[in-house]
Amino acid sequence: MSLKEAEEKIIEEFSYFEDWMDKYNYLIELGKTLPLIEPQYKTEEHLIEGCQSNVWLHAEYRDGKLHFTADSDAIITKGIINLLIRVLSERTPEEILSADLSYIDAIGLKKHLSPTRSNGLLAMIQQIKRYAIVYQAKSNIG
Repeated sequence: MSLKEAEEKIIEEFSYFEDWMDKYNYLIELGKTLPLIEPQYKTEEHLIEGCQSNVWLHAEYRDGKLHFTADSDAIITKGIINLLIRVLSERTPEEILSADLSYIDAIGLKKHLSPTRSNGLLAMIQQIKRYAIVYQAKSNIG
């Protein structure tokens, strides 16, 4: 599935819900299906700075693509990071860096998050893109 198709699938899923309480409940459900980070990566080094909740993100680079796992101590935050991982995991660094992530606005997520959760979302996106930059540079060197 292409990055764009993954975004469209999420937009379609969220379109089934009319009010934001149902969408929040769906985010909670998404949090339960998050590809969980291995315990050895739940360290300060993998903690995303700028999130109100603790969010750990780990990236592995295999076959030219980044594979993400994560965890959070907040259930809605788990759903939010899962929305990002569903679209950006198993992508090349170039795909990640060029992704516009317009689906986040299309589902109305930004405008329904508190300012602190909005800042956390931005911090998550920035960390994923930092991983992409690092692995892109490593692959260009190697």
